[in-house]
Amino acid sequence: MSHKLERPFVIGSGSWGTGLACLLAANAPSVTIVGRNESFVSEVNESNTNERYLPGAELPKNITATTDLTRVKEADLILLVVPTSAIRDTSEKVAQIGIPESTVLLSCAKGIERESGKRMTEIIADSFPNNSIAAFSGPNHAEEIARELPAAATIGCPSPEFGESLRDLFSTQRFRAYTNNDVAGVELGGALKNIFAIAAGVASGLKLGDNAIAALATRSLAEMVRLGSALGGKPETFTGLSGVGDMITTFFSKHSRNHRVGLALAAGKSIDEAVEELGMVAEGVPNTLSIYEAARKVGVRTPIIDVVYGMLYENIPPAVALNRLYEQAPRDERE
Repeated sequence: MSHKLERPFVIGSGSWGTGLACLLAANAPSVTIVGRNESFVSEVNESNTNERYLPGAELPKNITATTDLTRVKEADLILLVVPTSAIRDTSEKVAQIGIPESTVLLSCAKGIERESGKRMTEIIADSFPNNSIAAFSGPNHAEEIARELPAAATIGCPSPEFGESLRDLFSTQRFRAYTNNDVAGVELGGALKNIFAIAAGVASGLKLGDNAIAALATRSLAEMVRLGSALGGKPETFTGLSGVGDMITTFFSKHSRNHRVGLALAAGKSIDEAVEELGMVAEGVPNTLSIYEAARKVGVRTPIIDVVYGMLYENIPPAVALNRLYEQAPRDERE
């Protein structure tokens, strides 16, 4: 039997945090966004907009904003929608405030921690060992979610009860939420696709053609299954929304931050210039480093991740790096 969730708080006031707040507002009586900027709070509370991150979108009137993090004590659900590098610090700050063990925590960040190799829900669990913790992932761009365009996502949750509660809260006439008890697979699919999206952006920017990009997508999926399974996910999860679904979106969409980083690299810009031009966090950049190192630890062959790592951290020119994929020795496709 599901447990009704009615007081969601969203920590993170960027495009994705705001987009998720819009989605939650359809079923929750009120949604509170916790941000750090007073001007953002005033804009949301007075104008129902977030022009910096979601220009032109009118936010539902039952969304309010605050800079007071201590108010999360009022929540029965807390969404952590901050960069992966901030998940541990944010979790520790919320733990210091003190929240009930009945409060559900939902990770909406995609990546793994470099030092520990831990997934985001594992980092959150370090601060909240007795709370229910889940992960949200799928082929979703905030710009489209805020406009109520059709979409779907999966919620990785080990508890059937809380998984159903989250599914019911997020499901609307235009948004379909699914559940999956393979939390590791859900998280790893969302993290790995960011790296492959950078490669896709480079291939597109270099005008390598549809055939090359289709081959890159297919082999990226094979690499995702190979590495993701070695890191604890179930192979079938990677053929779902958080794996191939999310990868398709980030491979081809103009909204994909990681794809845009790849385009900038193909245009001859440095990684620093590409990130500065983007003006937002592209998780594929730090994820490439942490996941490259994780692959070395488990001894999994990752030619596409290696190529992206070479472009980002070894200053290998994009055209040279991608060409390495075609210089590999022939092998059976199923390997």
